[in-house]
Amino acid sequence: MTSGGFRRILARKTIGRRNLSIVPIEDQLFGVSEEQSAIRESFRNFFESELTQKRCREIDETDSFPEYREFWLKCGEQGVLGTLSAEEFGGTGMGLFETSLMLEELSRISGGVYMGIFAHTCLSSYVIERNGTAEQKAKFLPGLVSGQTIGALAMSEPGSGSDVMSMRCQAVKEAGKDYYVVNGTKFWITNGPICDTLVLYARTDPTSKGSKSITAFAIDVRELEGFTATPIPGKMGVRGSYTGELHFDNVKIPASAVLGAEGKGAAVLMKGLNVERLTGAAGAVGYMQAACDCAFPYAHERKQFGVPIGEFQMMQSKMAEMYAQLSATRAYLYALLKAADKDQKTLTNHDCAAVLMYGAEQATKVSLEAIQILGGNGYTNAYPAERIMRDCKIGEIGAGTTEVRKLILGRHFNALYKNN
Repeated sequence: MTSGGFRRILARKTIGRRNLSIVPIEDQLFGVSEEQSAIRESFRNFFESELTQKRCREIDETDSFPEYREFWLKCGEQGVLGTLSAEEFGGTGMGLFETSLMLEELSRISGGVYMGIFAHTCLSSYVIERNGTAEQKAKFLPGLVSGQTIGALAMSEPGSGSDVMSMRCQAVKEAGKDYYVVNGTKFWITNGPICDTLVLYARTDPTSKGSKSITAFAIDVRELEGFTATPIPGKMGVRGSYTGELHFDNVKIPASAVLGAEGKGAAVLMKGLNVERLTGAAGAVGYMQAACDCAFPYAHERKQFGVPIGEFQMMQSKMAEMYAQLSATRAYLYALLKAADKDQKTLTNHDCAAVLMYGAEQATKVSLEAIQILGGNGYTNAYPAERIMRDCKIGEIGAGTTEVRKLILGRHFNALYKNN
């Protein structure tokens, strides 16, 4: 993190104040510096000022966030969208740690809004920042960082989710042409219906089924003919995020859109997937924090038999386990984030898979326990507990399911002990 980036974040005007009825975060215990803690607080105050509890409930109930463009611009002004981008493009040059603190605070308030910002920042602009040419960065990053444009990543397809390398979307370049022709469909694309900038993965060698025929592209969808995006309605959670099905019908994209190199898209994808899982775990931490914020004060306000229910040992057991699950995930995640910011080569596939596997599973458990503590009130939308539960479940599905993450870990240990 640059000192200039830090000063720019704290210099921005934020409105609002932290709700005192929450579970404290012991930042020092988890190795968060005073500067990073101040950054967390700045982001938290901004999100609270823009996303009241009433507004978050409306976004969830209507599955709509009509003022998203205005909100994106405000996020750009507050430095939300530029934590992973260089200052020359308007970013703040921070790291994965600060970005994860920002995402943690946002998921703590609204899962739907968090999902859109997460996809924009970590799946689109960051991939371009890490793999793009100087020309590509200059073209796309200023708009993404300022909020003038919205980013998305298109990888999954109707028949290629966990088995992503079986993707069928093709980008074929004819001899002597300076463009590719794209045909195919992408599915479950966060920000797909509203994006301007798209990181697209497609097969550039139709005769090959292996990973060596996958290429990544950075494209401006506003320039395309034959491209359409259809919203996917009826999601269980993260409602208010715009999820879509993307269709490419003989769409021409320039050869200059290749991200990395032709046939090297699998490497771009895997590097990005590790960061997606790592920062995605920050969302799980935010959901758990929100569940504790909701349940713990309630347990000490709600009375039965003349005493707060939090004084009953059964309730104390629930709160103890919830806090331990939250703290364990936070400690694991923060350790990986610190190591990654020092040297991304230290990131391993199995640890990135493990922290999201563990965090997502614990988030589901913690959110269900929050509902249980609230009892009948937890089963209504008068309290955010049921929304937190619906929102956090996506963590066990996206970026490779829990089962796929366990396979990654199992194969790692199989390989480790294969010759012993």
